Amino acid sequence: MKRIQAACICQTLHFMLKDDIAHSLAARMVREEVEQYKQRMERSQIKYKILEESVQSDDSIIVKVVKQYNQSPVSDYLN
Repeated sequence: MKRIQAACICQTLHFMLKDDIAHSLAARMVREEVEQYKQRMERSQIKYKILEESVQSDDSIIVKVVKQYNQSPVSDYLN
Protein backbone atom coordinates (compact mmCIF):
# COMPACT_ATOMS: atom_id res chain seq x y z
CA MET A 1 0.00 0.00 0.00
CA LYS A 2 1.21 3.51 -0.69
CA ARG A 3 0.26 6.85 0.80
CA ILE A 4 1.08 10.34 -0.32
CA GLN A 5 3.38 11.88 2.24
CA ALA A 6 3.61 15.30 0.60
CA ALA A 7 2.41 16.84 -2.65
CA CYS A 8 2.57 20.22 -4.33
CA ILE A 9 2.07 21.46 -7.84
CA CYS A 10 4.34 23.98 -9.55
CA GLN A 11 2.60 26.27 -12.04
CA THR A 12 3.61 29.12 -14.30
CA LEU A 13 0.55 31.21 -15.04
CA HIS A 14 0.41 33.90 -17.71
CA PHE A 15 -2.34 36.43 -17.05
CA MET A 16 -2.82 37.93 -20.49
CA LEU A 17 -4.50 41.16 -21.60
CA LYS A 18 -7.76 41.06 -23.50
CA ASP A 19 -7.36 42.30 -27.06
CA ASP A 20 -10.75 43.91 -27.58
CA ILE A 21 -10.52 46.65 -24.90
CA ALA A 22 -8.28 49.67 -24.24
CA HIS A 23 -4.77 48.80 -23.08
CA SER A 24 -4.97 50.69 -19.77
CA LEU A 25 -8.25 48.99 -18.85
CA ALA A 26 -6.92 45.58 -19.89
CA ALA A 27 -3.77 46.07 -17.77
CA ARG A 28 -5.87 47.03 -14.74
CA MET A 29 -8.09 43.99 -15.25
CA VAL A 30 -5.02 41.72 -15.35
CA ARG A 31 -3.73 43.15 -12.04
CA GLU A 32 -7.17 42.60 -10.51
CA GLU A 33 -7.29 39.04 -11.86
CA VAL A 34 -3.93 38.24 -10.23
CA GLU A 35 -5.16 39.61 -6.89
CA GLN A 36 -8.40 37.63 -7.18
CA TYR A 37 -6.38 34.48 -7.88
CA LYS A 38 -4.36 35.01 -4.69
CA GLN A 39 -7.49 35.79 -2.65
CA ARG A 40 -9.21 32.65 -3.97
CA MET A 41 -6.31 30.52 -2.74
CA GLU A 42 -6.43 32.27 0.66
CA ARG A 43 -10.20 31.75 0.97
CA SER A 44 -9.84 28.11 0.00
CA GLN A 45 -7.04 27.75 2.56
CA ILE A 46 -4.65 26.44 -0.08
CA LYS A 47 -1.07 26.68 1.09
CA TYR A 48 1.09 28.34 -1.55
CA LYS A 49 4.28 30.23 -2.19
CA ILE A 50 4.78 32.68 -5.04
CA LEU A 51 8.26 32.10 -6.43
CA GLU A 52 8.17 34.91 -8.96
CA GLU A 53 5.75 37.52 -10.22
CA SER A 54 6.85 39.59 -13.18
CA VAL A 55 5.15 42.23 -15.27
CA GLN A 56 5.90 41.84 -18.96
CA SER A 57 6.53 44.64 -21.47
CA ASP A 58 2.89 44.42 -22.64
CA ASP A 59 1.68 44.70 -18.98
CA SER A 60 0.61 41.07 -18.81
CA ILE A 61 1.78 39.25 -15.67
CA ILE A 62 3.57 35.92 -15.26
CA VAL A 63 3.28 34.24 -11.86
CA LYS A 64 5.30 31.20 -10.81
CA VAL A 65 3.69 29.48 -7.84
CA VAL A 66 4.09 26.30 -5.85
CA LYS A 67 0.85 25.32 -4.17
CA GLN A 68 -0.74 22.56 -2.19
CA TYR A 69 -2.11 19.74 -4.32
CA ASN A 70 -5.61 18.74 -3.26
CA GLN A 71 -5.50 18.55 0.54
CA SER A 72 -2.20 16.65 0.71
CA PRO A 73 0.41 17.65 3.27
CA VAL A 74 3.05 20.02 1.85
CA SER A 75 5.98 18.93 4.01
CA ASP A 76 8.98 21.18 3.29
CA TYR A 77 7.98 22.12 -0.28
CA LEU A 78 6.94 25.62 0.77
CA ASN A 79 9.91 26.45 3.00
